[in-house]
Amino acid sequence: MAFHFPVRAESITSDHYAETIIEETHPQVKNKSAQATVTLMYQANIAGYMRSVTILWCKNVINHSLTIIINTADGASQYSCKIDLKLWHFWCKKGYKSIKVEGHQVDVYWDLRSVNLNGSPEPTSDYYVALVADQEVVLLLGDYKKKAFKRTRCRPALVEPLLYYKKENVFAKKSFATRARFGEKQKEHDIVVESSTSGSKDPNMWISMDGFVLIHVRNLQWKFRGNQTVLVDKQPVQVMWDVHDWFFSSSGTGNGLFIFTPVAAEADSDIEGSGHGGDSDTRTGSRYYSTGSPINTCEFSLCLYAWKID
Repeated sequence: MAFHFPVRAESITSDHYAETIIEETHPQVKNKSAQATVTLMYQANIAGYMRSVTILWCKNVINHSLTIIINTADGASQYSCKIDLKLWHFWCKKGYKSIKVEGHQVDVYWDLRSVNLNGSPEPTSDYYVALVADQEVVLLLGDYKKKAFKRTRCRPALVEPLLYYKKENVFAKKSFATRARFGEKQKEHDIVVESSTSGSKDPNMWISMDGFVLIHVRNLQWKFRGNQTVLVDKQPVQVMWDVHDWFFSSSGTGNGLFIFTPVAAEADSDIEGSGHGGDSDTRTGSRYYSTGSPINTCEFSLCLYAWKID
C-alpha cells in the first residue's frame, strides 16, 4: 500500500518561525496545560509583492496569543507581530499595532471582545483581525467584516489573499476536531477523528465530516498508515493518516498525523465505491463517497496532529 505525504519547500520555509514558537513552548503530552496551536498560511499582496503570511494561534489554560509573521519578497527575512490575548483582560481583546515590512507600514487591527472559541485556539465567529497596507485590507480574518472595514477606513484588496496551508495541534483522549474549507467558494466543514485504541476489542478509527463517517479503519494496529480518497461536495479529497506513535511510541505518548488535500480525479469513470487503506460506510446516503486514485494535487492542504493524553 503506497503511502506518500506531499511536501513543499515553500511551506517548510515559511512555517519555520511558527515551528520554532511551538517547539519552544511545547510541553509534554501528559501535561494537562498542553498548548494547542493552529497555523494558517496565506499568500497576500503586500507592498507590491505576493508574500507568505503566517497566522499562529496558541492557547493553553492560562495563555492565549496570536502571532502574525510576514515574509520579505525573497523569503530571506521575516517580520512578526505578537498579540497576547489575556483571557481575564477585556481591554487586550481590541487593539492596533504597526510594523515595518521592508520600509512599508503594515497595520494590524483586531477586535476579539465577543469572540467565540469553542475550545479551539482559532476563533470560530464574532471577531476580526485585519492587516492593512497602502490603504488596502490585504488580509481579513473573521466574520465581522463590516466592522473591520468601518474601523480601518480602507478598501478591500484588489488581489485577494489565498489560504494554502493549515496545521492544527489538538490534545484529547479519543476525539480530535478541526475545521477546513477545501475551496475558496466552498463552506467550512467540521472534521472529527475518533479512535478506540484500548480495551479488549480491536482498535478502530473513524474520520467524519459534518457528522458523516468518511472512513472507518478496523484493526488499526495493523493499518496505522494508509490513505483514501473521498468526495466532499463533489470534489475529491485525499486523506492520509499515520498513527504509528499511538501504538509504538517508546515514550508511551505520541501523535497521529492526518493530511487532507483536494485533488483532481482521473476521470468520472474512475470513481469507485471504495477507496484504499480503510473501509468506508456510505449507506447513510450522504454526499461523501470514496473515489479512485487521484492526480494533480491542489494548492491547499490541512495537517492535523492528534496528540493523545491520559
